[in-house]
Amino acid sequence: GINGGESGGPLPASTGLGLLCAGGIVMKIAVLGYSGAGKSTLARALSSALTLPCLHLDQVHWLPGWTERAQEESRQIVEEFLEQNTSWIIDGNYSGLCLEERLEQADHIAFLNFPRLRCLWRAWRRSALYRGRTREDMAEGCTEKLDLEFVLWILRDGRAPARRSRFRALLRCYPDKVVVCKNNRDVSRFISFVTQ
Repeated sequence: GINGGESGGPLPASTGLGLLCAGGIVMKIAVLGYSGAGKSTLARALSSALTLPCLHLDQVHWLPGWTERAQEESRQIVEEFLEQNTSWIIDGNYSGLCLEERLEQADHIAFLNFPRLRCLWRAWRRSALYRGRTREDMAEGCTEKLDLEFVLWILRDGRAPARRSRFRALLRCYPDKVVVCKNNRDVSRFISFVTQ
């Protein structure tokens, strides 16, 4: 569902456009959701349509070879991005990377709540498409992979009850900004809404 979790529900009452300034649209959009749901794909589409800077948190979190960057360094990169940009698209969950600040500042929050098997299928398709290569929204040197650990994350661990409760609690804090997308049609409606 597009808002409040009900499929086909209404969009938030605010207009799609942010404030206009000499340089164009001023808008901040946070894209959250489950692995494989298409967060980076949505972020790229919005960034292109609105000509806004985009930060993929996977690029911040990972170093080449799937090595995790130090948390403090990652957080500093995100803080600098937030300070330097009046408009932005940021995709990724990463609670330790200024999540509350991102949600507080965002004009719109898209939460991609696709079914588990749909996310797994999308991740499989992505791994086939980028086999042996690094996709554009991932850190250099992190070649695409779909291993057992990631499959279990998509199907089970990434949706553990405590994690789902945390998402619900966060999203309840911003009812006027949150749009829940459960399928591609909802995502298309959200894109149309914010780019109208």
